[in-house]
Amino acid sequence: MSKSLIIVESPSKAKTINKYLGKEYHVEASVGHIKNLPKSKLGVDVENQYATTYETIKGKEDVVEKLTKLAEESDKVFIATDPDREGEAIASDIAQEIDSKNSKIFRVLFHEITPNGIAEGMASPKKIDKNLVESQRARRAMDRIVGYKITPFIWKTVYYGLSAGRVQSVALRLICERESEIKAFVPEEYWSIIGEFQAERSESFFAKLIKIAGSEPKVSDSVTAEGYVNDIRKQEFSIADIQKKTVKRNPAPPFITSTLQQEAANRLRFSAKRTMMLAQKLYEGIDLGEEGIVGLITYMRTDSTRLSDDAIAAVREYIYDSYGAEYLPKEPRVFKKGKASQDAHEAIRPTSIKFTPKHVKKHLDKDLYALYELIWNRFVACQMNVATFEQITVDIAGGDYIFRASGSIPMFRGFLQVYDDVMEEKGLADDDDPTSKIPADLKTGQRASVQNIIPKQHFTNPPARYTESSLVKDLEALGIGRPSTYAQIVSTILNRKYVEQQDRKLFATELGMVVAKILVQNFPNVLNVKFTALMEEELETVASGKNNYVQVMDDFYHPFIKSLEKVDKEAGKIKKSLQEETNELCEVCGKPMIIKWGRNGRFMACSGYPSCKTTKPLAEDLEKHQHVVGIKCKVCGGDMIVKGGRFGTFLGCSNYPKCTNTQPISMGIKCPKCKDGDVIERKTKRKRTFYGCSNYPNCDFVSWDKPVLQECENCKNPYLVQKTSKKKGDYLLCPECKEEYVQEATAIAV
Repeated sequence: MSKSLIIVESPSKAKTINKYLGKEYHVEASVGHIKNLPKSKLGVDVENQYATTYETIKGKEDVVEKLTKLAEESDKVFIATDPDREGEAIASDIAQEIDSKNSKIFRVLFHEITPNGIAEGMASPKKIDKNLVESQRARRAMDRIVGYKITPFIWKTVYYGLSAGRVQSVALRLICERESEIKAFVPEEYWSIIGEFQAERSESFFAKLIKIAGSEPKVSDSVTAEGYVNDIRKQEFSIADIQKKTVKRNPAPPFITSTLQQEAANRLRFSAKRTMMLAQKLYEGIDLGEEGIVGLITYMRTDSTRLSDDAIAAVREYIYDSYGAEYLPKEPRVFKKGKASQDAHEAIRPTSIKFTPKHVKKHLDKDLYALYELIWNRFVACQMNVATFEQITVDIAGGDYIFRASGSIPMFRGFLQVYDDVMEEKGLADDDDPTSKIPADLKTGQRASVQNIIPKQHFTNPPARYTESSLVKDLEALGIGRPSTYAQIVSTILNRKYVEQQDRKLFATELGMVVAKILVQNFPNVLNVKFTALMEEELETVASGKNNYVQVMDDFYHPFIKSLEKVDKEAGKIKKSLQEETNELCEVCGKPMIIKWGRNGRFMACSGYPSCKTTKPLAEDLEKHQHVVGIKCKVCGGDMIVKGGRFGTFLGCSNYPKCTNTQPISMGIKCPKCKDGDVIERKTKRKRTFYGCSNYPNCDFVSWDKPVLQECENCKNPYLVQKTSKKKGDYLLCPECKEEYVQEATAIAV
């Protein structure tokens, strides 16, 4: 008897499914896409209804041959690639390759890799959804046209080797516009005034000045602040009003792709790409020892907060048993569907309530466990009772002045027992805010004597730079990209060196600013936030069958090609506009030197090119990379100088290339692990800074936080690390005992 063939994308998923289905089935992996548009040509016939030409990916010939042979030997073929647009397109390609007799080919969807999830999928075989395939083909064709047509334009105007993308370029635009806002920002001075008061038979407390003569205070300089402080000291104050009310906080919905990426970035410091890689592993299956390979979470590319009835029933029983009846709402909580949600899959949740984080911890590495625990806690918390607080507001009045203290006291923690969300993001009183600590025995009408008046200078802050988390959040809000593309968007602009990541913040590079400016100025109607969002909406109409491939491609292509034809003739002028004249003359031919763009950034070149090919680094780059540091080369005795490399700065011999000796730049801290090497600054391939041992790979010490040469007073660890948060600002932390310190001006950050 011949077996039925099941084709999935990944070998690990194939292994898990094969365990559940047994000997009647043969489960094989396609290892992702088997076809793609050709590398050497456009592959989209714009004159023939945008017909696409797909070729077998180089290296996948053996996979296709094996799948075809197995399909011929099987009585039925079930294609179980991922349950999304990309998976549907892979399924279509596989179906075309393995068998023209489509009557024995079925499409099955596994939303979770568990016995129940697989049984449900196998019980409901379908035909391949042509609308979903067309939607994916349209997205792919759009991206190919933009990349294939605009990339040569970027080569002509900036330099050869750059590239552009439809959605990625819009994301770059957002980052560059934020960078411009930050650079143009002019801080404005303002002052706040905090009063320390003491009522009769009560502890002193702090309150903030909120009104002067009935209006919001506007204190713009120290002279004005001092005037108010002196006048306030003359007034007699009393408790004018005390307001108490119960405030409820609802739990957040279960995770969707974007919110998982955001929370994993904020709490775990994972990149979007790493989050999705780990989530993929949790979805496809983890070896739990005696229980075998188990998919621990549902499908991780989703925009829906919907939960199945079975999952809700199971988690409600768990909450009742683990926390008690008071933590369980009377009715299951249903979350509002987002405007752009397609609701094709459930939210991201654990596949079984029996697989608690504690139960699976020994089978997961540190990062997998951290992400699973995050998903678990969010899922459980979303079906728990609200948290309630008593919010207290106290007004203290005297003369024309009103001060206010506000605080909240937990009455019932509810879902916070499981998932304690970040308080400052919810606008609740910060525990470190002195005005949030209010004595319990205050009464209206009590006299409140002034103990101290504290004026404090502030300056307005520029807009915050994007992080991966906040960029994904804005892309989702603007309707740009889909759950499956967020991680790729961020990775692409980082890999192209249009953006750099430092301390989790995204900085537009000079190159990124130039490329974004050219694209926005010359393709305003195509690389436009609203237009890109509109194209996403149209792609969804293709997926739902309300629109067709050709119409959507027409809506995209005609305005695009019109813009391209117009600006392509101006490429030479645009390139010239990027060049800067200098007062320096060429040492070879005497013609003026100009500043141009190249692979390694800006440089000076002779204006007589191509007859004269003289080039040289910019003066500031020369100074930066040739800085003599007073250290002698251990090999030849020459001066060691600071140079820049792929993974950051280092010391190189000034006699290069005769002497190729190099050494890392020490931070003045001995490695705490091996006690022999020095802690040095390095960069990852994606330009993220980290700190490691100079004896690597013999010593694997690494820290994402910058070490500071200051001994911990508690455990005597020889160094601390710099940390920052919205709640605490900048502070120092001992990596060993976790003791925290206010960052001292005398501490040497090395």
